[in-house]
Amino acid sequence: MIPRVRTYVQGLDEILYGGVPERSVVLLSGGPGTGKSILGRQFLYNGLRRGETGVFVALEEHPVAVRRSFRHFGWDISQYEREGKFAIVDAFTGGVGSAAQRERYLVKQVDDVYELSDVLRQAIRDIGARRVVVDSVSTLYLTKPAVARATIMTLKRVIAGLGCTAFFVSQVSVGERGFGGPGVEHAVDGIIRLDLDEIDGKLHRSIIVWKMRDTKHSMLRHPMEIKDSGIEVMWDRYLKIVGSTVKIEPISKEEVEAMRKAVEEVEKQPAQRKVEIEVED
Repeated sequence: MIPRVRTYVQGLDEILYGGVPERSVVLLSGGPGTGKSILGRQFLYNGLRRGETGVFVALEEHPVAVRRSFRHFGWDISQYEREGKFAIVDAFTGGVGSAAQRERYLVKQVDDVYELSDVLRQAIRDIGARRVVVDSVSTLYLTKPAVARATIMTLKRVIAGLGCTAFFVSQVSVGERGFGGPGVEHAVDGIIRLDLDEIDGKLHRSIIVWKMRDTKHSMLRHPMEIKDSGIEVMWDRYLKIVGSTVKIEPISKEEVEAMRKAVEEVEKQPAQRKVEIEVED
């Protein structure tokens, strides 16, 4: 059985048939307000609670704002940061401001992916990280799409080479059905698409696993909600949109049972021991 990393996000592991294959880089794609950043933070915090260290790469927010956004959902990361189990890589401020100068992991040239990868490598090694979230990776290539694939692959070599599993947040415009560009879509191991559709004057949230290497996954669009405790996926139902009509239908009993069994099988797996393997740049 392929080793998997449980997200512990309610309903997400079921539609992934157990979780994300270990060492995968998964793109969380969607428009504004769809819950991409929340899902990334939830993935990290759920790992921290279960002894899996993590790194958050801040490309679009000040690290102070990142810590505040975790607390909004009751996810207190301060203790894990003090204990050396969680780290933020500041690739936003460039070291400008007194608060930024106190950050341990600082990228001075925020558009230099090679400096970023070096700082990220150091953070992963220092805390023995198992999970990484980059928010938002689109920032690195929005103005220069020709280098998108090379940018993704540079970060992927570091992350997968050091035994981590990662979520890359990818921004798309409202109404756009892409994922972040052809170079990006083919470079990553998986794509999870989050959507917020206005139908007949009402907004509907949904999530679909567009691709995931080395694993079976649901081929349906599932309803999801953002609650005070984070994202919840209605894994045993799917969203059916026909014109201006939205229906939430139950999935087959056979598929429900297969998903449930897959998660149970992963729960029986022994904890994976991290083996650090550095790759050549």
